[in-house]
Amino acid sequence: MLGTATGTALGPHSTGQPTVTSLAVANPGSLIQSVDWVAIAPPLIAALAALAVLVTDLFLPERHKRWLGRLTAAGLALAIAALLPLTGGSPRATFCAQNVTGATDNAGCSYVADHFALVFQLLALGGALIAALLSVHTVDDEKLPGGEYWFLLLSSATGAALLPASRDLATLVVALEVASLPAFALVALRRDGRGAEAALKFFLSSVTATAVMLLGVGFVYAASGSLHLGAVATGLEQAPAQLRPLAEAGAVLTLAGFAFKVAAVPFHFWVPDTYTGAPLPVAGYLSVVGKAAGLAGLALVTTIAFRPYAHTWGLVLAVLAAVTMAVGNAGALRQRFDTRHSAVRLLAWSSVGQAGYLLVPLAAAGYAPGTADPLGATAAYALIYGVVNLGAFGVVAAVGRRAGTSVDDFRGLFARRRWTALALAFFLLCLAGLPPGVIGLFGKVVVFRAAVDAGLGWLAVVMAVNVVVALYYYLLWTARLFAPAPEQGAERAPERRLPVSLTATLGLTASAAVVLSVAPQLVLQVVGGSLF
Repeated sequence: MLGTATGTALGPHSTGQPTVTSLAVANPGSLIQSVDWVAIAPPLIAALAALAVLVTDLFLPERHKRWLGRLTAAGLALAIAALLPLTGGSPRATFCAQNVTGATDNAGCSYVADHFALVFQLLALGGALIAALLSVHTVDDEKLPGGEYWFLLLSSATGAALLPASRDLATLVVALEVASLPAFALVALRRDGRGAEAALKFFLSSVTATAVMLLGVGFVYAASGSLHLGAVATGLEQAPAQLRPLAEAGAVLTLAGFAFKVAAVPFHFWVPDTYTGAPLPVAGYLSVVGKAAGLAGLALVTTIAFRPYAHTWGLVLAVLAAVTMAVGNAGALRQRFDTRHSAVRLLAWSSVGQAGYLLVPLAAAGYAPGTADPLGATAAYALIYGVVNLGAFGVVAAVGRRAGTSVDDFRGLFARRRWTALALAFFLLCLAGLPPGVIGLFGKVVVFRAAVDAGLGWLAVVMAVNVVVALYYYLLWTARLFAPAPEQGAERAPERRLPVSLTATLGLTASAAVVLSVAPQLVLQVVGGSLF
């Protein structure tokens, strides 16, 4: 009979007679889900733009390849515009499973476009757009394969935009790898030998972290019986005593995998070499968008899935934040300014230290479970850091076209390129948290307050000490911009006009940093309200 199956019942009360179990569904239409296309539009548009670039590259003549960069920027701008219909209303969810144990509201859904997702999608897509503008001249100057470069950048941005809206462990892992795998190839596109070495270090360390994370996810699934984050929390609360060690080990391994993506200590060792070997726009992209993706995943698994272990992972993240900011700033202090690529390496060590600041509000969330304020502080600081750090990489790319990427190459920049020097000085002061970089100071105060409100006074003290230590290398670099230019024996080569795309990048990031410094409440409006 169609829709039935015959089998023998073997239970304790079985009579040995065959039993008939109906497999027919009363309402077959209930198995078909409607997809909320508006909710998934931002990552979907980025993915379609990637396919469009890949196909267009096949038919476009070589002399018109520059249009691929414009198509990439247009696709990312359209993806950002797709966020607007999702604001101001209730969260939209899709790909929902029925009868998920412990599911409430959207807890049984694999994709939820809530306020948290929108903030980090804005950061991921906006950072990718700035990196794309920064890449236009790099692709031409370094003779990089345009079609492959733009396709990989859009593919990675798709994963980074998908990750904040993911609400089950399987989708989180897939989104994280979609964001990471194209990044390996982007780093390797540089043809000078350093790119291959940097990509290999990045790849090996990332694959190891992913393997550790997948093992942790497997342990968590075995202990909780679910992959949906809300159901995982319920399953961990109700897990039998004999499965709790397995669940705790799984949580630790999962956090370790995401800690690598954030470049937290001791998973930071790949950062300086990878940033140095990668094309400069890719290094800037990894420092902002890659970090944002890992941070979003870390926030989701801790505050939702591992909520029953809040005090445990809160302490772990607090220690991780303290060590990360200390090691990052110590590495920056040891960096010599006269070595080749020292500017990029200094920004790399700075990004490690900034990762420590970003982890502070997440640690505070472990001591104040159920509140969105600490996560709002993380989102606010991530937005501020993304704007000023990409701007700093843009200035390094501009100076590197004529001179080099050593910090000493920036000596006397104010005399040669006044506005470029002022922009970099402002970015460095924002990273340091000093006026007139008010937005940087505002971000550090928000993070500092999250730690104090959660009772993490010792972590606030560690952060304050590291902020003071970081002033040394930020101010030392800033002072070089206004120092007298070194004497040159030969006649200095004439200054080259900056490409339009690079000028637009510097103008966009500098304008955003200045506006946010004048009106820092704009950041609070973006991240305000309940993130979940």
